[in-house]
Amino acid sequence: MRYALATLLSFLPLTGIFSEELSVFPNDIPLAGPKSHQQLIVVRAENGSARADCTARAKFASANPNVAVVDEAGVVRPVGDGETIITAECDGQKAMTKVRVSKFSAEFAWSFRNHVVPLMTKAGCNSGACHGALAGKGGLKLSLRGYDPESDHFVLTRQALARRVDRQEPDRSLLLLKPTRQLPHGGGKRFEDDSDDYRLIHDWIRTGAHGLRDEDPHLDRLEVFPARAVLKPGDTLRVIVRAWYSDGHAEDVTRWSRFSSSEDLVAAVGDDGAVKVAGSGEAAINVGFGTRVAAVTVTAPYPNQLDASVFDRSLQHNLVDRHVVAKLRSLRLPPSGPCSDREFIRRAYLDAAGILPTAEEVARFVADPKPTKRAALIDSLLERPEYVDYWAYKWSDLLLVSSKKLPQPAMWSFYRFIRTSVADNKPWDRFAREIVTASGSTLTNGPANFFVLHKDISELTESTAVTFLGMSITCCRCHNHPLEKWTQDQYWSFANLFSRVTLKNGERAGEVFVQAQPYGDVAHPRRGTAMPPAALDAAPLTLEDAADRREKFADWLTSPTNPYFARALVNRVWRNFMGRGLVEAEDDLRETNPPSNRELFDAVVQDFVAGKFDVKHLIRTIMNSAAYQRTSQTLPENAADDRYYSHYLVRRLSAEVILDAYSQVTSVPTPFDKIYTGVEGGTASTANYPAGVRSLQLPDSQIASGFLNSFGRPERLQTCSCERQQESTVGQALHLNNGQTLNDKLRSKKSRVETWLQEKVGDDEAIRRVFELALCRPPSAQELAKFRNILSEAAADPKSSRREALEDLFWAVLTSREFLFNR
Repeated sequence: MRYALATLLSFLPLTGIFSEELSVFPNDIPLAGPKSHQQLIVVRAENGSARADCTARAKFASANPNVAVVDEAGVVRPVGDGETIITAECDGQKAMTKVRVSKFSAEFAWSFRNHVVPLMTKAGCNSGACHGALAGKGGLKLSLRGYDPESDHFVLTRQALARRVDRQEPDRSLLLLKPTRQLPHGGGKRFEDDSDDYRLIHDWIRTGAHGLRDEDPHLDRLEVFPARAVLKPGDTLRVIVRAWYSDGHAEDVTRWSRFSSSEDLVAAVGDDGAVKVAGSGEAAINVGFGTRVAAVTVTAPYPNQLDASVFDRSLQHNLVDRHVVAKLRSLRLPPSGPCSDREFIRRAYLDAAGILPTAEEVARFVADPKPTKRAALIDSLLERPEYVDYWAYKWSDLLLVSSKKLPQPAMWSFYRFIRTSVADNKPWDRFAREIVTASGSTLTNGPANFFVLHKDISELTESTAVTFLGMSITCCRCHNHPLEKWTQDQYWSFANLFSRVTLKNGERAGEVFVQAQPYGDVAHPRRGTAMPPAALDAAPLTLEDAADRREKFADWLTSPTNPYFARALVNRVWRNFMGRGLVEAEDDLRETNPPSNRELFDAVVQDFVAGKFDVKHLIRTIMNSAAYQRTSQTLPENAADDRYYSHYLVRRLSAEVILDAYSQVTSVPTPFDKIYTGVEGGTASTANYPAGVRSLQLPDSQIASGFLNSFGRPERLQTCSCERQQESTVGQALHLNNGQTLNDKLRSKKSRVETWLQEKVGDDEAIRRVFELALCRPPSAQELAKFRNILSEAAADPKSSRREALEDLFWAVLTSREFLFNR
């Protein structure tokens, strides 16, 4: 009997049993003013996560109807000042919430900024497809999503002969007649003439249609209920949204909030905040209201029946694994086992240094019996010159080092700074500070070229945000960000941190002097005045201060408390090793694009900051984790996982790594003797790169290479990870099948093919060597038999030569998926 019960319990869902309790949200409700209200949501919850929405079945009651009443849908409305308790009952369980009513008898007026504009935004009136378009619609031009309420108020109340808002006869206002289709309206019916939205606009017009008033509070933050939910496919959940304002009062703004899902295939959400779970995984239900955003995390565990011991016995090497395994447990995704030593050494060399290990290095590593050999291998890789090549190249991509926008001497100066910084393992905070505060000659102070690359103030502002904060604020140049909290005002305050940086030509060829002047500000394009300089979410500086503002910016940027700086770097490095960023894309860090494992992200970032921004420490942490060292072979239960690291994510090698690997395996270096000119498709000779230089040692993206371009090498013209293309193309297939790059290496008299011909290497030995060189493993018995037959048939064919047979052997392995992908 005990055995039967133990067996049964071990296969029950891992979230626990019989531990759910009824909860009502919000659990504390302040109602201010006669027009306030609050929708309740009743859920079964466990460990702070909603498990089921019971609102539709719940019965509600108010302990004191003289203070507040609640209807059958769970909407609470004030009746008089005071406190009361609302009780919700469902399936024999009860839950309560406190209601506090204030200012019930106070004079009330709807706010244009806080009520009318959000209503119009929700109705789509100021969207890009309607009156928020650049040229407006039907003669009415509103600011996009209401980012300029002052201008919108003028347009609505003063233009069109004041017919849009009729204070004397509100019913005759076009603002009411058009969206209710009482008059023809190209945008269709937006709300009914007996709706709450109609009454709100009507009351606002009737009471004077006031614009922005000094006494209007400002939106401070959003709160969403429930914050987390664990559901199963087919379940539904209502999300409610509460806005908190600068005067301390809160309002239910669910009906005017914008909703979207990060993963519709997991959980879709309607305009009213109703969520329906469609599949397994995790999704963020993003909520926007005004200039603030928030998110609800919806988890739908996979329908795998797993014993808890699957996770208990999973290898955990460090902090990474604790959080990865916790996430896998919550999703019921079993982790795959560890990769083999041969898989690990090939993976580690490619990920950390962009090279293949030699056959001798593989043999020594596999034969090493020490349990610490993987950690030792990682340490040795981080001290290799190829590590410096790889990461100097990677940061050159990020910083756009290229002679297309820099003179050759300046380009070399910038590259040498980057390479030296990597070689010295310069802490990332110091590296960033030296760039954003750089002054002087671009030939002697390489990081000063950052400002030459971004001469335009908007380009400099936006590139700085992407490079060091991992976020795009380009939208805010013209209007408030549609998906984030950043505003146009914040953008131009941020821009004024750099507005006093000036450039002056030096005496030497290609030399520019970068310096900060004590004057010079950029004006806000809409306001016509300069915004006080300020980093994002930071206190502003004074416009009168003549000191170099970049120093203050660098202090803020590299502060251990900065919530963006360390996260941006951690996400880039994590993606390099794990195949996918904790936030994807790697330079799209925003609240509405949450990480796949927030707790893991937070822990790794904190560890990186505690380690004083040591990039090698970060790399060691990732590479030493069991998560990194898992096999890429999936289990039936985790095959669908592409972001939770239950197995290693297979990915194609970068263009440069593939080309260098071709050179390494064939023993024929790639010549880099041409450089692109400014003329379309034109090239010129260059002697800067002697024979033997690898792709990852090139400082300049202008070095001519059709192969690198075809396989996605970035041009280094814009600060965006999207510049590097990883998608398969027809051009790549042509390069692999019959391209000059690989064929020339195989046909070269200096290739391994020629060497093996001279050495009279036998068929089996040739097959074994190619596999060891390219794939870091011996051929299987099946593979050996297959290639042995091919070589034997070629030997028997009078039209085929031994050389052609060996070339075909190399070609078959070097164009295989196993070679082109890191596994």
